[in-house]
Amino acid sequence: MPSNQAKVTSSEALDFFRASLIIFQSKARRSLDDAADELRRTRMWLQHDQRVRWENELKKCRQVLARAEQDLLSAKLSGLRDNITFQLNAVRKAKAALEHAEVKQRQVKKWNQTFDAVADPLGKRLEGLRQYLDFNLPKGIAFLVQAARIIEEYAATPMTSGPATSGASTAEPGTAPATAAASASPTEPTAAIAEATAEPAATFAEEPATTPEAPTS
Repeated sequence: MPSNQAKVTSSEALDFFRASLIIFQSKARRSLDDAADELRRTRMWLQHDQRVRWENELKKCRQVLARAEQDLLSAKLSGLRDNITFQLNAVRKAKAALEHAEVKQRQVKKWNQTFDAVADPLGKRLEGLRQYLDFNLPKGIAFLVQAARIIEEYAATPMTSGPATSGASTAEPGTAPATAAASASPTEPTAAIAEATAEPAATFAEEPATTPEAPTS
């Protein structure tokens, strides 16, 4: 067989690759959706849940400290100075809780200020991958479908011999007449695939995923 003649027996490899791409596309889309949902949940957790929580906790700690200080003052004024240890401990605990709540509130405020600057670039990367999955990958899948069809048609084409060449009559005695298969090989599938896929493959872009509602606290 001539070295420039294609050896095509099956298109199963292309079918398997196409099926693998479809599975990858489906799993990747689900992963992107999960990542986008987690990003929205984290933003809501910081901007609403944690902010409200520590604002309320700060208010509660201030009230507890005010009561503890009032109890300590009342104990001192009553003249029972030997029995104010409990009130002193209560004041110390209330002050420590208040300081803890103030630290947490400052941290939440700082995270809210920097969250978008950190998260938005990562979100844009996710959207770039989604664009690839929705527009570029379907083109590759469509190309594989057309390539497999062309290869199957090529493999099913019978090899026929044409008439002898014009120089066969003047060949030396004992020389076998040349056949068309020796002078020309069947058209290879590469050119056919390129011609069939010259037009842009249809994309199967889906509608952009709708933004789910933010989780309620």
